[in-house]
Amino acid sequence: MKTLVTGGVRSGKSQHAEQLLDQHPQVTYVVPGLAPHDDAEWAARVAAHQARRPQHWTTLETPDLAMAVIEAPGAVLVDCLGTWVTRLLDDAGAWPDREQATAIVEERTDSLVDALETTDGEFVLVTNEVGLGIVPEHASGRLFRDLVGVVNQRVAAVCQEVHLVVVGRVLHL
Repeated sequence: MKTLVTGGVRSGKSQHAEQLLDQHPQVTYVVPGLAPHDDAEWAARVAAHQARRPQHWTTLETPDLAMAVIEAPGAVLVDCLGTWVTRLLDDAGAWPDREQATAIVEERTDSLVDALETTDGEFVLVTNEVGLGIVPEHASGRLFRDLVGVVNQRVAAVCQEVHLVVVGRVLHL
């Protein structure tokens, strides 16, 4: 079973995703983004996520989501595709170049989708719902919104279920 969990910031999507796998004996929690080293508020969010996870879950920090889908043992929870896109663009220094950024994200998304299509198992992927807000003022915000929107559509197309989390409530799409 492959499930995409989407929603706005602080909607409860990560908690819902964790609950979907809480009965599995072996879960690999994949963290594809990097936390800023000098951001205390972000560090507190990461700590809250870590404290909520069962102790027997394994954490894997990697931007190589295709590899994680194929090789990680047990059920796999990826949290989140939005931080993954950010890391891909940060690592490549591609924010100022829309064409380069798009090519990088498309290539990595192709690999992820191929891995999801060809690998059996229990997968839950968390993402940000970016299509409900205003048009961002800055080019980097528009780039992020556009790329995450495409990633979300591509991943949703290979998932059996898509859950939208709004104010802690789950809608099955």
